Amino acid sequence: MIIAPMWRQIPSGDDMRVNRRSFLQTMAIAGASTALLPSLATAQEGESIWDMFARNRVLKDADQGGATAAAEALISTNEPILSFDTVYNLQLAISQYEPFVAAGGWEEIPQEAYGLNLGKSARHVVNLKRRLISSGDMGMVENVNELFDAPTDAGVRAFQARHGLVVNGQVDEATWYAMAVPAQQRLQQLYLNYTRVQNMAAKLNPRYVVVNIPAATIEAVNDGMVEQRHTAVVGRVERATPIMASNISQINFNPYWHVPKSLVRQDLTKYMLENPNYLTEQNIFIYDGAGNKVDPQSINWAAITDAQVNYMYRQEPGAANSMGHCKINFYNPYDCYLHDTPTKALFNENARFHSSGCVRVDGVNQLVNWLLRDNGDWDQQKVDSTFDSLQRLDVECKARVPIHTTYITAWANRQGTVSFRDDVYKFDEQGKVSFDA
Repeated sequence: MIIAPMWRQIPSGDDMRVNRRSFLQTMAIAGASTALLPSLATAQEGESIWDMFARNRVLKDADQGGATAAAEALISTNEPILSFDTVYNLQLAISQYEPFVAAGGWEEIPQEAYGLNLGKSARHVVNLKRRLISSGDMGMVENVNELFDAPTDAGVRAFQARHGLVVNGQVDEATWYAMAVPAQQRLQQLYLNYTRVQNMAAKLNPRYVVVNIPAATIEAVNDGMVEQRHTAVVGRVERATPIMASNISQINFNPYWHVPKSLVRQDLTKYMLENPNYLTEQNIFIYDGAGNKVDPQSINWAAITDAQVNYMYRQEPGAANSMGHCKINFYNPYDCYLHDTPTKALFNENARFHSSGCVRVDGVNQLVNWLLRDNGDWDQQKVDSTFDSLQRLDVECKARVPIHTTYITAWANRQGTVSFRDDVYKFDEQGKVSFDA
């Protein structure tokens, strides 16, 4: 067997593609959508006393916290996703993947591996171990047995970290789905992203911000090093975050939020029909063209007119404000910006594609401090206290830091770790390597 290092791969071709919905439907039919698969439950019931002792020992001795830390260390380097170095690292990854793919890649992971985790004993653990070994997430072992042991747990966590998944050591749905992607398809991702990064690298300044849409992450880069990294929420497929390049110009502290006309039609009318007090509860006021307040109850939300859509719908600063405590502005024709959010729970999800095109930033106060450091009088304490004050304040950025919203679904770092993300907007599928930005 050829062992790939941490560089990953995936075959393309319709016959090799995995359909997530079909998989879940199959699992539901098998009665395993919310519990252990029958074969796994049987394996546990039929185990010998020696198997039980071995399982209990694994559960007792495994350092799951240490395995998570080791997995996260694989990707938590100060190397940017988008840089000149990334071009070289991707080239090296491709050279590792090509012979591995030519030799057949990794074997298919069976559906019965779904739900496996530490301490389980089942014949499909053998398939799981071979899959992890072949992709470099787990080291070679003398005996590939049926026990989901500590090295297997560590391997699953390493795999999850590299694919931007919640690191929990369990072959959950997202993990199974990522493992089922063929090696040739992963190699194709490396080819596409090598060209994308190469096209963009020459345009980079020493200091810049990168929003990588497929990873839903933000990096603040200076002199080739990531100084801050933030989890993000980006646009859902039908309201995609645009790919562009601009310069960050202004910070709006505790901003008003003016509801876009498209959202008035698509969302606000629905919410008001479901709950007539929605606008009041969300601290949103309606103003006509003369600046007069309009009573929400005077509007027929079931048949809203163009004139009513053109009213100004303004949400006041406060805890419920959709932009949270700040908005980060940069010129673009899409009315796109970075902003805070009151809905922090979304940052903990695997797939963070929920916005209407703008980008929500976790830990945005730290990013604001980084952007205003050339203003001289803005330290972290002042940023935080301005957030808490709810004071409306607009601050021009003395340093107009470039910002790039990008689409990178595969990248690598110097230590040989290759990361992959889902092709959410189907640009990989289209073979797209250049964008207007």
